[in-house]
Amino acid sequence: MYQNYITGQTEFVLNFDFNVPKTHLVRLIDAFVDSIPAEVLLSEKVATTGRPLSHPAIMLKILLFAYARQTYSGRKIETMLVENLPMRWLARDHTYSYHTINNFRSSQHAANLIKRAFVYFTMSLTDHGLVKKDALFIDGTKVQADANKYSFTWRKSVEKYHAKLKQDINAMYDELIEKKVIQAMKPELIESSEGLETMTDQLEKQIGQLNEEIKKEPKVIKGGSVKKQRRRFLKKLHRKLKQDMVPRAKKYEEAETVFQGRNSFSKTDHDATFMCMKEDSMKNRELKPGYNLQIATHNQFVLDYALFSNPTDTRTLVPFLKQFHCLNFFEHIVADAGYGSEYNYTTIIDQFEKQPIIPYTTYQKEQKRKFKNDSTKPQNWQYNAKDDYYIDHLGVRFGFARYSQRTDRYGFTRDLKLYRADKHQLSAELDQLAKTPSGRLRYIQVNPTWNYFKAQVKETLSSDEGQAIYRRRKFDVEPVFGRMKRDFGVRRTHLRGQQTVENDIGLVLMAMNLTKLGKMITNYPAILKKQVKIRTTIFVKTKIMVRIFIFRGLRNLVFSRPLLYSTNFLCGRLK
Repeated sequence: MYQNYITGQTEFVLNFDFNVPKTHLVRLIDAFVDSIPAEVLLSEKVATTGRPLSHPAIMLKILLFAYARQTYSGRKIETMLVENLPMRWLARDHTYSYHTINNFRSSQHAANLIKRAFVYFTMSLTDHGLVKKDALFIDGTKVQADANKYSFTWRKSVEKYHAKLKQDINAMYDELIEKKVIQAMKPELIESSEGLETMTDQLEKQIGQLNEEIKKEPKVIKGGSVKKQRRRFLKKLHRKLKQDMVPRAKKYEEAETVFQGRNSFSKTDHDATFMCMKEDSMKNRELKPGYNLQIATHNQFVLDYALFSNPTDTRTLVPFLKQFHCLNFFEHIVADAGYGSEYNYTTIIDQFEKQPIIPYTTYQKEQKRKFKNDSTKPQNWQYNAKDDYYIDHLGVRFGFARYSQRTDRYGFTRDLKLYRADKHQLSAELDQLAKTPSGRLRYIQVNPTWNYFKAQVKETLSSDEGQAIYRRRKFDVEPVFGRMKRDFGVRRTHLRGQQTVENDIGLVLMAMNLTKLGKMITNYPAILKKQVKIRTTIFVKTKIMVRIFIFRGLRNLVFSRPLLYSTNFLCGRLK
């Protein structure tokens, strides 16, 4: 059950001065959120009894405007609801506690709603010509987590000390079995914390039995009591198990569960991974806990985003594209050289059926004259396609030997061809050059698939169309990160946990989109006045003319309630 929600059309307003300018950002936010269908805004799993929940539409409007004004604290947002006039107009003069605000933006329902908001925003931009279907630009940046930079836990250290603990446990187990203190257990149970607790319970029983037997013994025994000596020994082992081994085993097992394939995590925020940050003031590339943020942009609008724990961008491209909602709209996938790999090229071309404009790591290096004239590189060797052999710069002939496969730790298999130097060359001197210093025949490995993709990338980036599209990447996706970190001040997350941080970043990016769109609409009349002057002076330069073409579509821009994806932008509310 939700509270009553009205958009203001049937409200009886007593204070006629309680209003905001027609071109204010809150009106755009209000129109955009109201354009989202009610079945998307409302959650299906809502209690029918008790106090009604705050309506998600009002909560989303409040958060978007607060984030657009660089206000990220729940308490400060609560203060804005009382002191800020546009915020009061947007919230219909309702107030909410910071508990309600923080609980909403940390919920799973908010996560689903924010993701769906990007879908409707993208569809609306597409309907009005603000998003063309030629290219999608992808890039990533690292955002520092709200965690202590010294609260690190390293996987190698945990594995090292856990292995040492297991050795001590096995030694103690063998000793207890030898002295018939405990019963035998399964091998896989011995080294676990559950098995250690079982051993501790059995030791407690043995110590209790010895206490009862010692009470029945005479006070003075010649040579000392053997049972007391045994009890002293068992108490020592019990204390070591209970106070040292069991807590350590639980700590190591919990840490191994938290890692989930990562090499580190923060004790303050378990979802944060230690990464090399570029923003370090001392330029020493210090490792700090953070998240890898991936975004997809077009015309400097963020169309989708995702958070990953991978420090590098190579393994994030395919998962990001799989969850991207509007991938079928675009023909080209554009990214920098950090995304160039055989796996990414194969998936984009074969699975997604798109054209990648992504240079590989050594693309710029291979374009230089020094590399092309380096005869020691196998890429520059003479190749005979008919007989399938290579001849290096020394004249050594490498014939095809066999096929080979190599599977990396992520499960991707590469098909390789192995070329080995012929045992009998044309001369005795070449016979010696065909061998390594240890006397073995030299060989090279060639990846035909990788070479094919490299040739295709070179051809694409050498064409006029490919160069023009790739050149746009510098002023399309890069400025978004600049606005986020400089103008909006988001160099560090404000919340903790993967889902909560993803909601926080999503609100920031959507607020950036709406702010940019609001400025475009506000500046639309001024651009029309300059249109004649621009035509007479700068007609050939297409940058300004493209902007004029874009702004023409904003005259009837309206947000209305769609049935499916056909949303419209801002209409009578901004007139």
